[in-house]
Amino acid sequence: MVTLTEPTVKTTPTGAALGAVVAGVDASRPVGPQTILHLKQALLEHHLLLFQRQTLTDEQLLAFATYFGSLFVPPAEIPVLAFRPGEPPPIVVTIAHGAQEHEDLGNHELAPHSDHHWTPCPSSGALMHALEVPSQGGDTHWLNLVLAYEELDPATKERIADLQLITYNPFLSDHSLPAAKYRLAPQPLVSPVYPHPLVRTHPQSGQKILYLDADTEVEIVGLAPSEGAQLIETLRQHLNQPRFYYQHRWSVGDLVFWDNQSTLHYRPAFDPAARRVMKRVSLAGSRPF
Repeated sequence: MVTLTEPTVKTTPTGAALGAVVAGVDASRPVGPQTILHLKQALLEHHLLLFQRQTLTDEQLLAFATYFGSLFVPPAEIPVLAFRPGEPPPIVVTIAHGAQEHEDLGNHELAPHSDHHWTPCPSSGALMHALEVPSQGGDTHWLNLVLAYEELDPATKERIADLQLITYNPFLSDHSLPAAKYRLAPQPLVSPVYPHPLVRTHPQSGQKILYLDADTEVEIVGLAPSEGAQLIETLRQHLNQPRFYYQHRWSVGDLVFWDNQSTLHYRPAFDPAARRVMKRVSLAGSRPF
């Protein structure tokens, strides 16, 4: 018989725009119901939870993740990270650089984004566990999209309240061309597209979210291209403010659980000679509304 642990759990805010450090949880062991409920509420409040000094196998990472929801499985025809045509997507994704025994996903900058924004039901959250980290660099920054929405002026909130946004799949972009940030002219579709509200409502908290990546190619439904591009550029300038961010310096054993609906995450480029190995699990989400 497995005994569930119900330790004293302490949650300490990071002091930044989002995030809290959780003490008193061993994610490698079964966890009791009161602890899980506490963590679910803390995630709604802080958007990101950090569990330090965790030692986890893939199976233990999956077991802990599924306390918080079902696993994200993308539609077969829509590429995502670690996608291979004709193969089922991995449930535990290895995000590695400099480790030949793992898939090398590079050391380049990853612009602020939410995962799976271009799918019909983007993932609700993700858990990432640090196995190897560089001595310098390789930090991840998270952006609070609820706070970013709240800090918009009333006129902008009214203007964008009912707009629908198409986010185009970056894994289908032609990387030989300069990256587009807005689709100014119609193009043949190579994959289905799914408009989502530009102002999304969080399905648990009811908070409003400015549901926009910082760099991915997008298009606002029903607006003239020039008007849509100008509006998106204005909103992205608003997002690009340090007061909305939390910067995380990784340590081996860190487990970060973030709400993918209410945040963006960003990784600057780091030393190409460095090794960085992470394991990530994504949780299923619902259709944005």
